[in-house]
Amino acid sequence: MLKVATAKEMQKIDRLTIKEYGIAGTILMEKAGLAAASRINELFFENEGNRHKGIRHRGEDTKNREETKVIILAGSGNNGGDGLVVARILHNQGRDVTVFLSAKPEDLKGDAKINYLSAKKIGVKIYPINKFFTRHSSLVTRHYLIIDALLGTGLNKDVRAPLSDAIKRVNKLKCPVISIDIPSGISSDSGQIMGCAVRSQYTVTFGLPKRGHLLYPGAEYSGKLYIEDIGFPQPLLNSEKIKVNLIEKSDAVRLLPERPKYSYKGTYGHVLLIAGSKGKTGAAFMSAKACLRAGAGLVTIGVPESLMNVFQSRVTEEMVLPLPDKGNGTLSYKAVDSILKFLNKKINVLAIGPGISVDDEISKLVRALITESKVPLVIDADGINAIAGTTNVLKKSRVPVILTPHPGEMERLLLQTSDTRLQTPDHKYKRTQYSVRGTEIEKDRINTAISFSRKTKAYLVLKGTPTVIATPEGNAFINSTGNAGMATAGTGDVLTGMISAFLAQGMTPQDASMLGVYMHGLIGDIVAEKKGEHSLIASDIINAIPAVFKLIKPR
Repeated sequence: MLKVATAKEMQKIDRLTIKEYGIAGTILMEKAGLAAASRINELFFENEGNRHKGIRHRGEDTKNREETKVIILAGSGNNGGDGLVVARILHNQGRDVTVFLSAKPEDLKGDAKINYLSAKKIGVKIYPINKFFTRHSSLVTRHYLIIDALLGTGLNKDVRAPLSDAIKRVNKLKCPVISIDIPSGISSDSGQIMGCAVRSQYTVTFGLPKRGHLLYPGAEYSGKLYIEDIGFPQPLLNSEKIKVNLIEKSDAVRLLPERPKYSYKGTYGHVLLIAGSKGKTGAAFMSAKACLRAGAGLVTIGVPESLMNVFQSRVTEEMVLPLPDKGNGTLSYKAVDSILKFLNKKINVLAIGPGISVDDEISKLVRALITESKVPLVIDADGINAIAGTTNVLKKSRVPVILTPHPGEMERLLLQTSDTRLQTPDHKYKRTQYSVRGTEIEKDRINTAISFSRKTKAYLVLKGTPTVIATPEGNAFINSTGNAGMATAGTGDVLTGMISAFLAQGMTPQDASMLGVYMHGLIGDIVAEKKGEHSLIASDIINAIPAVFKLIKPR
């Protein structure tokens, strides 16, 4: 599994590589420059012997292609040093390279200073950054390539002039842009824009991806990401102290549950799904169907008894359990006893939430099931809303609990309520609410998820772009699949069914969440490719589950 680093973690890897493994900083910088230059040649240039022909433009007549010129914007630190190595390499290959340096040459230090002197000595054109605004005022944008090596991963404050002016100019030009390590102006840890940021088509980073490459808007500004090996020792890159990981196809292949030839439906678990209410029966059907498609042996839907006719007429492979309701198509708190009794009948997983609605009785019902269930729980949608402001109940669970909120539900989960006795004859309570806004969650979704999971001891699947899974141990997993077309009704219900199915098949909560999220997003990507993001609906994902199993199943 590929680790995802913060700026501080990457700095530590760099430092230990030099100090404990004896690999000099100049060697690391040289390898970084070589790797970046190699990727630049692959992406942008056509080679004919030792002479390049120019930037590839789709549909361009190659006979009339002009010589490509390269502009490198270099900062004062190691990122700028990498850019200077690239400048020297491309210059040696016969390319027209101009460097615009953000620092005075005399202020450069260490490896960056060494590579400045080397580039200068072999004839690379190097000017101060202000010349970028005047010297090339008439850029022929189709025939320039801009390499961004201004700021790197150490940025911790908003970008100011003249660097902000340089970034804004880059974004106004129509030149192709490739960033070294991370687009300048993007926070390496949060993916947020620090005042302004370079918008790149490609980014070449080293050793490990950074959080800012995968979190939005940083992911969008990074373009296509390339991770290059420059010789960092594997024990450092795989350190358990780095708590954030990227879920990739190889992980899904590894996690996929086996289907022994000698088995029966009971082998693959029985899921009890508490779902549905008047006007919201579709959520129950979709979640149950996805659960079966994802491999669960048996699925029983627990529904308000007044809706039994509706469910009986539509289910085929699923079973239905009538539960006490209030006569209006919503569950009553009295359903607790029936559910707990049914759980004793070899049920492996209890899933709660899709379409159950929210009122005081349902809130009491959900809290009771959390504290009394003897099988793992998956809680979604209205089940999450039911415990808003009362998440301390999660600590009382005797079994693993997986929560799958979208950002709006996460905002409600983080609602903290304090009750203060009023000095009134009826002794009513005044509720004072403190919440974390959704925008704040999006700015720091990894740490938000980790903090919540640690605090409540629940597994958290924070849905969104990208989906982040957090565990009570403080680990986090970033999903690499999914698209905007999945922001449509019912897709969350499908995910609930899939995670429940994997959990029922004996997977750990962590692994079931990882596989469920990855496959769910991959299915969405495949469907979107065929039907477009605008036309994707939840049932499309359910129908495509079998094809994705075939795609990732080891041969």
